[in-house]
Amino acid sequence: MSNVSYYTEEGLQKLKDELQELKTKGRSDIAKQIAEARDKGDLSENAEYDAAKDAQGLLELKISKLEAVVGNARILDESSVDTSKVSVMCKVKIKNKKNGMAVEYTLVSEEEADLKQNKISIQSPIGKGLLGKKVGEVAVVKAPAGDIDFEVLEISI
Repeated sequence: MSNVSYYTEEGLQKLKDELQELKTKGRSDIAKQIAEARDKGDLSENAEYDAAKDAQGLLELKISKLEAVVGNARILDESSVDTSKVSVMCKVKIKNKKNGMAVEYTLVSEEEADLKQNKISIQSPIGKGLLGKKVGEVAVVKAPAGDIDFEVLEISI
């Protein structure tokens, strides 16, 4: 099962840089921790050694997952994005029907989501609710506090 995800060039490069950092510096740091712990004597009662081996396992798991993500990543050409309806990589201006507040979000893959930059995941409740909507349509988003209605005001790149 391949989970193809779409990224901006910048977002994919960030993932590749993180993967390279983990493979080089991360592995090197863990190897040093294991060597230092091993030098402290009996491995059967050495909590530092066990902790370092656990950390190594977690690091390798993270590397493995990141390799899978990068392997299934595709760069989305912004010129091919259809702005007639909400899709990944679109900027969407929405208005909360209840309080009239308008916000603009860019829909991105889960790994690129950053609320401080108004980038929300297409996997988030708002992202899922907006996908496929056109200007003027209302998206009903299921939230813990109840359903929220958002009107799509504009779609752009």
